[in-house]
Amino acid sequence: MKKKRLLPLILTAMISLTACSGNQEANTTAAEGGTKDGEKIELTYWYAWGDKIGENNENLVKQFNESQDKIQVTAEFQGTYDELHAKTQAAVAAKNPPEVTMNEISFIETFAKAGMTQDLTSFVEADPEINMDDFNPGLMGNSYVDGKLYGLPYLRSTPIMYVNKTIFEEAGIDLKSIVTWEDFTNAAKQLTTKDRVGISMPVDIWFFEAFLAQAGGQVINKKGTEFTFNKAAGVEALSLWKNMFEEGTLRIPGGEPKAAADQARQDFVNGKSAMYFSSTADLSFMLQLAEENSFELDTAMMPKHKEQKVPTGGANLVMSAGLDEEKQQAAWEFIKFMTAPEQAAYASEYTGYLPSRISAQETETIQNLYKEKPQFKVAVDQLQYGNARPMVSGYPEVVKIVIEEIQKMILDPSIEPKAALDAAAERANAVIK
Repeated sequence: MKKKRLLPLILTAMISLTACSGNQEANTTAAEGGTKDGEKIELTYWYAWGDKIGENNENLVKQFNESQDKIQVTAEFQGTYDELHAKTQAAVAAKNPPEVTMNEISFIETFAKAGMTQDLTSFVEADPEINMDDFNPGLMGNSYVDGKLYGLPYLRSTPIMYVNKTIFEEAGIDLKSIVTWEDFTNAAKQLTTKDRVGISMPVDIWFFEAFLAQAGGQVINKKGTEFTFNKAAGVEALSLWKNMFEEGTLRIPGGEPKAAADQARQDFVNGKSAMYFSSTADLSFMLQLAEENSFELDTAMMPKHKEQKVPTGGANLVMSAGLDEEKQQAAWEFIKFMTAPEQAAYASEYTGYLPSRISAQETETIQNLYKEKPQFKVAVDQLQYGNARPMVSGYPEVVKIVIEEIQKMILDPSIEPKAALDAAAERANAVIK
């Protein structure tokens, strides 16, 4: 989270830049023609996250390079989303950005309005091969800024509930019975023992966005001018967390967000918690960990309350602004390849991320996957309840503020949920004003 402190300073420097005026359609695409002297067009692609996600990125880039002989892409790992974004902003300021990069969806508007990313609308309009109707509509809410397309859905996700099926069976609990908040809290009580809690969960804005929406609330008003997460719905959501924490059915690891998330996962893998919230993107890795630790893993949708809602997450692929026409065309060909149905199916099977294309869900690869490992289908079924994430400028800083105030509440029992959220909202509204 410390990396996010770079955002306001770098964006101030970048705000004077303007996005490239748009694509002028070339006589031949980069993939067809290459450079005039026959040399390959060199592109750099920056991505976030390692393990299975990193392997997937490297594998797909290799497939692209082998699929044609006009463009050569070099994939480079840049750490977490926060680290990737900070490095990208610095590279843009130094006038040496990667041609293509992943952009976590809540950053799409920030990067676009700072002139760091290219409007892709004209590329889509000029390319008969791309079918925008094939992208899952539940994933498109964070792709447009002021009616213009700035990113194509790539590795996209929703949070889901992971459960230790072995523990559930020993406790006599049917996972299908957990539908509502009440079901969830009752199960957490049943699953809690002297050596184990019902669920281990870090303070994560994504999970708060989920519970807030389920209680009927919104993070920010429709005009994007005032944060509203401190209204009744937000208080109800945070009160649920506080009550479960105080009764001992919920463990909330402390510390820096990534370390807290790692600890929550370790609790789950070690059998110290029976449930765990995380991204569907972790599914392949979690199945591997479950096998290594000799328990059976299952998945379920997030529990519902007044509404059944879940935020979408993950990243879109974006093109850096200011590229020459030749590199624009090459970057577009690469983005198009990485988000094509076949590659979307491959990435989903390899990692657990959602297949971003409707046609990808219908491929033999995905259909066989759902038969063999039904845990993968949960996130796709849940996507019908998906919400776009807030993209208002300054939201990355607001995320840090909300996490800080909730963590204060956890550490100090005298702080009530309403007071914690009011403090967060006051600070957050100052950021966007």
